[in-house]
Amino acid sequence: MKILLYSINYFPEKTGIGKYNHDFAEYLFSKGHDIAVLTANPYYPDWKVFDDYSANKYSVEYISGIKVQRCPLYVPRKLSTLKRLLHLLSFSLSSSVKLFSLLRKKPDFIFIVQPTLFTVPFSLLYSKIFSVKTIMHVQDFEVDALFGLRKSKSFTRKFVEALEMALISKINFFSTISYSMIDKLVAKGIDRERIQYLPNWADISNISPEADFQAFKKNLSYSSSDTILLYSGNIGEKQGLENLVYAADKLKYSSNLKFMVVGNGANLENLKNLADSLNLTNIRFYPLFDWEDVPKLLAMADIHVVLQRAGAADAVLPSKLTNILAAGGQAIVTCEKDTELGIIENSNPGIYKVIPPESVKDLVQAISYFKDKDKTVNNTARAYAIQNLDRDVIINRFLSFLESKLKERKL
Repeated sequence: MKILLYSINYFPEKTGIGKYNHDFAEYLFSKGHDIAVLTANPYYPDWKVFDDYSANKYSVEYISGIKVQRCPLYVPRKLSTLKRLLHLLSFSLSSSVKLFSLLRKKPDFIFIVQPTLFTVPFSLLYSKIFSVKTIMHVQDFEVDALFGLRKSKSFTRKFVEALEMALISKINFFSTISYSMIDKLVAKGIDRERIQYLPNWADISNISPEADFQAFKKNLSYSSSDTILLYSGNIGEKQGLENLVYAADKLKYSSNLKFMVVGNGANLENLKNLADSLNLTNIRFYPLFDWEDVPKLLAMADIHVVLQRAGAADAVLPSKLTNILAAGGQAIVTCEKDTELGIIENSNPGIYKVIPPESVKDLVQAISYFKDKDKTVNNTARAYAIQNLDRDVIINRFLSFLESKLKERKL
C-alpha cells in the first residue's frame, strides 16, 4: 500500500503523538509499504523548535529510509488559546502547498492525524481532485478540548461544532485510540462501520520488568535503598503536577523516598519554582531520556504516577501508561471511576491504583501505601500489556482493515 502520513508531530519528538507516528511509519516501511510523511519542524514538548531545524523553512530528510517533508510553523513562546490556534493554522497553511504535490503521486490513503483539524479542508479538496481515500486518526478531539468542560452551548461553540461535523463527515474512514472516543465519533454523526480501534501501543519487546537498571540508578546518584517515585511525560497545565510537588512536601521526612520528574513542557519552570519555594530536596527534575534508557528508567521506578486534572482523563489510556504496564510497574492513576481508565481498573483488579483527580490527600495516601510495600513486579499490568497493547498485533489489525477497503475500491 501507498500511504501519506500527515501530522504536525513526528520524530525526533520523543513523546506523545510524534513518537507513535514514527513507530507507525517505521513499522509500515519495514513491511514493504510505501510510506511518506508530511509534518512540521519538531517542537514538542518544549514548545521550541529543535536545534538543527528552523521554524521558518521547508526541508526534506530521510529517517529510517522514510522520506519526511517538513514545513514551517509558528511556535509561540507562551501559550494562549489564540496563539495555539495560530500555531495549528500556520502548519495547515504552510503544508497545503506540499500536500498538493504529494497527493499528485496518488497514494492509496492519506492518514490525517487530529490534532490538527485545520489540515482537513485542504486534505478533502486535494484528495477529491486526485481520488485519494482519507483516514482521520483521532488522538484528541480539538474542538472538545478547546471548550473544555463547559456545558453551556454558546453561539460560537455551536458554530464551531457544526463546522467540525461538516468537515469530518466528508472523511472516508476513522481510527481512534479508545472505545469511548469511538462513541464520541458516533455521537458526532459518524457511522460505526467507518471507525477502527487503533490504540496507542506499548513496546513490549524492549520494555519489560527484567531490564537491568542497577548501574543506571547508581549513575543518577540514587542509592540502592532509595524508593523512586517517577512521573515521566509532558509537563503542562493538563497534568496538574503541582499536586505532586505538594505531595513531595508532605512526604519530605520519608528519607528514602525520592520524587523524579522527567520531561519538558509549558509548566516546567512553574513546577521548579514551586519546589524551590518549598525548599524541597526530595524531588529532582530531568529532561527526557534517550529511548535506549527508557526500559531501565521504567524498571527502576518503585512507584509510577499518571496525573491529570479532573475531566482531562475522560476517555483514554495515556500513552505514558502503556509502557508502565509493559514494565510491570506499580502505578497510581488519577481519573474518574466511570472513565475508560476506571473501567479498565475495575475489570483488571490490581492493574493500577485509581485515585480521584486533584486530591493531594489521596495522592499522599496512595504513595504511602506503595512506599511501605516491598517492590514486586505487577504481573497483572504486564499481562494486560501483552494481551492488549502489542504494537505488531494492533497495527496488523489496522492494516487488514485498510487492505479490505482497498480491495473493495478495486472491485
